[in-house]
Amino acid sequence: MKPISLTRYLIEEQRAGRINADLRLLIEVVARACKSISHSIGKGALGGVLGDAGTGNIQGEAQKKLDVLSNEILLEANEWGGHLAGCASEEMDDPVKIPNVYPKGNFLLLYDPLDGSSNIDVNISVGTIFSVLHCPDGVTDPEVEHYLQKGSTQVAAGYTVYGPSTLLVLTVGNGTHEFTLDREMGSFLMTERDMKIPEDTKEFAINMSNQRHWEPPMKKYIQELLDGKTGPRGKDFNMRWVASMVADVHRILTRGGIFIYPKDLKDPSKPGKLRLMYEANPMSLIVEQAGGASTTGLQRILDVQPTALHQRVPVFLGSKNEVEVATRYHLEAQGK
Repeated sequence: MKPISLTRYLIEEQRAGRINADLRLLIEVVARACKSISHSIGKGALGGVLGDAGTGNIQGEAQKKLDVLSNEILLEANEWGGHLAGCASEEMDDPVKIPNVYPKGNFLLLYDPLDGSSNIDVNISVGTIFSVLHCPDGVTDPEVEHYLQKGSTQVAAGYTVYGPSTLLVLTVGNGTHEFTLDREMGSFLMTERDMKIPEDTKEFAINMSNQRHWEPPMKKYIQELLDGKTGPRGKDFNMRWVASMVADVHRILTRGGIFIYPKDLKDPSKPGKLRLMYEANPMSLIVEQAGGASTTGLQRILDVQPTALHQRVPVFLGSKNEVEVATRYHLEAQGK
């Protein structure tokens, strides 16, 4: 059977009453922006887009040229379409309000324009992550507090992987589906419907260089994985780590595994590395819709009440049974 296009899939979801026309058009605009980002990334050094931009974001991280370019592409593509009340980016201090010259819609868009951008100069897969929320009723000029909604309220989430092929993984609350960019046609075509993460796994993804900073339950859990067949888990585990969340999570969606970026003591002021609103929430919805699980080590990520736009959290996500084991170790350490 010939694969269907992203547009056809979204129209079918609209006809089934699961999304409305504005959300369909918003997702299509985001997908077009991602195609433009993919084109820029594909040029690499030939496009003059590699290297540092000489600026930093609100997290104090050095920005790459492609961070800035990707942010501008997404912002420009979305501000005039009439589907948004506002948008927020990991690369900007504050949310962006839709200019008054454009019509405003009922959705809020949050995104990480180029996840894993530290890998771009060495030609390793990077990606874009996005999340869509309803703008609260009666709000036409949203402020920060209007974005601070639990992840369980997301109406859509997705990510792209800019790798050997450009992939878009999307959920609108009715399963998780994969689309591949046909560069000749210029269209995203569905290449896997209803992705499912195996409940059990023998793979884990974590940055082992931070081991000395981990909390005791984290050290105990990973040591048991490393002990393999002769340890309490009774089986060997393999470690994989790309340092690009989209690449690591996509591998887990494809063949199972657990991705962990735990709390550590390297900087006690930070409860985690990854951003709740731009990374943890959208990835958690995608993973749960594929039958996986996602927690902070202590609670379901989608139940976390945000308190700040750039809030950080620990992240444990992937194969359901393995996430439950790692979470149990942390809950037991808390006496719960």
